[in-house]
Amino acid sequence: MTDPANIITLPLFPLHTVLFPGGPLPLRIFEPRYLDMVSQCMRTESAFGICLIREGKEVGEAAQTYEIGTLATISYWHKCNDGLLGITVRGGQRFRILEVEVLPNHLTRARVELLPDEPPVTIPAEFQPMVDLLRNMLESLNHPYIKLPRHYDNASWVGGRLAELLPLKLDQKQHFLQLNDPLQRLERLFNIIQTLGVSTE
Repeated sequence: MTDPANIITLPLFPLHTVLFPGGPLPLRIFEPRYLDMVSQCMRTESAFGICLIREGKEVGEAAQTYEIGTLATISYWHKCNDGLLGITVRGGQRFRILEVEVLPNHLTRARVELLPDEPPVTIPAEFQPMVDLLRNMLESLNHPYIKLPRHYDNASWVGGRLAELLPLKLDQKQHFLQLNDPLQRLERLFNIIQTLGVSTE
């Protein structure tokens, strides 16, 4: 049964990318509908939703998305050299879309159910090489990962970072977003890492 306290309405930003809880994502904003959305979110210190596009494009008419997405809060903004607005968002809670409304400017507004955060789960010893792999990956990255707090003992956090950084297809990333078991996510990622031939040494 849906808890009314977990139902909110928010604008959506459909993208050809998947945002995971706790993960950073840099964006360049140029369409008027999204400039207005970002300005409103900054004024009210509110979040918008990021969802993977199932059908359609990032620009123009409203795209159809997968029903599971992630709250995005703006952590940093600046004006790019080309005059566009650059922002960095941080992933928050996941949500499930209940219904959508497309506004006259093609901005999508959705009524969503917030999904519970995954509980902290200690990483089993057999997955420790994945932690080492992630640590090596993050040490080689700059913005927006350089200031990201590290939680290498949290299975959900490690799985989220690996899922967003590994060269996976978008539907695979969406699959990992929709999983509710952090250890199951790590196990499936471990199998993929082996097939990709990525060294965990």
